[in-house]
Amino acid sequence: MSDITRPLQDAIAEAEKLIESADFIRTEQDLFEGFDYLSGRIRMAMQMAFDYDLDRPLFINPTHQYSRQGLDNPDAVYFNAYLREGVEYVIRGRRGTTADLSFQVMAGTYSADSAATSLMAFDDRELDVAPDGTFEFTYVAEPGAKTMIVREVYNDWDTEERGSLWIERPDQMGKPAKPLTRATLAKKYEVAARSLTGSIQTWFAFPQFFQYKEPVNTLTAPQSTPGGLASQRSSIGHYELADDEAMIVTLPNCADCAYQGIQIGSDWYASTDYETHQTSLTKAQAVTDPDARMRFVISEGNPGIANWLETTGHRTGPMMLRWQRLDRDLTQDADGPTVEVVKLADVPDVLPHYTPITTEEYAERIAARQRSVARRMIS
Repeated sequence: MSDITRPLQDAIAEAEKLIESADFIRTEQDLFEGFDYLSGRIRMAMQMAFDYDLDRPLFINPTHQYSRQGLDNPDAVYFNAYLREGVEYVIRGRRGTTADLSFQVMAGTYSADSAATSLMAFDDRELDVAPDGTFEFTYVAEPGAKTMIVREVYNDWDTEERGSLWIERPDQMGKPAKPLTRATLAKKYEVAARSLTGSIQTWFAFPQFFQYKEPVNTLTAPQSTPGGLASQRSSIGHYELADDEAMIVTLPNCADCAYQGIQIGSDWYASTDYETHQTSLTKAQAVTDPDARMRFVISEGNPGIANWLETTGHRTGPMMLRWQRLDRDLTQDADGPTVEVVKLADVPDVLPHYTPITTEEYAERIAARQRSVARRMIS
């Protein structure tokens, strides 16, 4: 049996080389971050391969603060379940109090060459939710259906609570699992191996299709997210800032969506530390100025305001804004962001409503983030 893990061992060695050869590595800290990122990819690969059971489906949580990928949204808890075409599934749960709960069925997978195709996307407004928050619906997997993705998205980390969710195949209930065989185990390790190297190559390539096609230090007009949710709009871009520079992103606080958020990430196309640093903000967390606009300052140095997004040592990286649970289209003139790059020292003079906060007040904001992440964490 000693060779049964060989494919995964070889894949880890290959993945190490992929990490070490990334062309955006500039410092030793970048490399350390790359190997931390690799640990998350190994976790994900093992989980996706060994939790894979088409007879006994379940929702797994492959993306979180210890397993970051695909510019993961710090405000979302993600769940995936594998599907088999033509099979009937029953999905049950209890609606929590999060801003959004959405369901999406995908055909295929993301790869270095293409994105997965969305076959169906809806949110809980299309479900019959009982007064106690419980719901149930049946889904027969259509041709091409491979995965059901569920996102539970927080707008207010402090007060909103996660619900519960599970999936089952009625035709398999009451039946024992199949016994393990060498062939089954060997296949799982092979799948984990392919998933590991494939995911790294995918997320190296993916931002080149979108974020990095845009001019640096700009954000696109709000638009439907490629392969995303029907009720979501997004604005994307990437930044490059010197230590003495700051980017000011200005946009209206949107009253017509339940969730609105902004985040910055790393060149690994993953979220950065959103637990002990402020690298993302929702409209509930952000300060809105008297003119109903939110002004965010992206910089390495501290501008001394509540709406600071910390680059945490990353001089370059992707940016993304999201609006969810929308019933209307957004336009750039009425809803979109504007971007200005200034010297960090000039931020107090440039912001029309500059309101400084103390170091202690900012530390309280970080402490609140730590408590909220711990409260909702699934790992």
